[in-house]
Amino acid sequence: MTIEGLVIQATGSWYEVLNGAERIKCRIRGKLRLKGVRSTNPVVVGDIVRCECDQNGEWVIYDIVPRRNYIIRRASNLSKESHIIAANIDRAMIVVTLVEPVTALEFVDRFLVTCEAYKVPATILLAKIDLLEGAEEAVAEFHQTYQSAGYEVIDISATEGIGIDRVKAMLDGKVTLVSGNSGVGKSTLIGKIDPTLDIRTGEISESFHKGKHTTTFSTMYPIGNGGYIIDTPGIKGFGLIEIDDKELWHYFPEMIATAGECRFYNCTHTHEPGCAVVEAVKDGVISYSRYESYLKILDDDDKYRK
Repeated sequence: MTIEGLVIQATGSWYEVLNGAERIKCRIRGKLRLKGVRSTNPVVVGDIVRCECDQNGEWVIYDIVPRRNYIIRRASNLSKESHIIAANIDRAMIVVTLVEPVTALEFVDRFLVTCEAYKVPATILLAKIDLLEGAEEAVAEFHQTYQSAGYEVIDISATEGIGIDRVKAMLDGKVTLVSGNSGVGKSTLIGKIDPTLDIRTGEISESFHKGKHTTTFSTMYPIGNGGYIIDTPGIKGFGLIEIDDKELWHYFPEMIATAGECRFYNCTHTHEPGCAVVEAVKDGVISYSRYESYLKILDDDDKYRK
């Protein structure tokens, strides 16, 4: 007997597969690997998989339906293996905080580059906005940086209910990934979107002013509007993989809009004379922090290739 179902939970040792209304606990066949992908986790939340019942009455995943997209990162520093966060996503929402804890802009930019590379529409949720009274200038600067790059930024506060209805409206009938650093409020947000879900939340560690991990593995939850929302473990770093240096600027939308004016067709936007991108940075048309992330990613990739 074989079935085809949706992976809604992946722990690395077992997988929960949704087949109609039935949830089936499966393990993975040892030899199952994806062609051309060196991944620490060959089966992920959002995958459509084929399963069979073995002679012991246990369900085994034996095949994965080709993915239409996924979000991927480097498994660890200097690693050549990848870690796939989730697959078959309609939208990714990255939750960002300017306080308690502070999300590094380079982390945001790396995440957005991956979304661009794998054609996953991305929205930025600026969380804990209720804690930013008196910081209007910093909020405005953040909005300007990412809206000028072409991204929607939504201010939210799970505790005050700010922006929750706007986020809900984007989830109808869609598979949405919610990601970000630990402590930014991903699980709290999901709990506000659908209070019937059993989502664990945690507090901020005072000693390091960082978030405590609450979600330990990715889980996909069906929500009342016919969609699914994927809650992921907090991510500390986001190393890029499978992206060539020469193509990196293609994943910065504001650079794409300007690069056609560069003097040289093969401009790397780092040092060449007549580079329209560098001029746009100098003129404030392209955010310096975004351009700085571009340069840092190029530098990091050189280290990974040694």
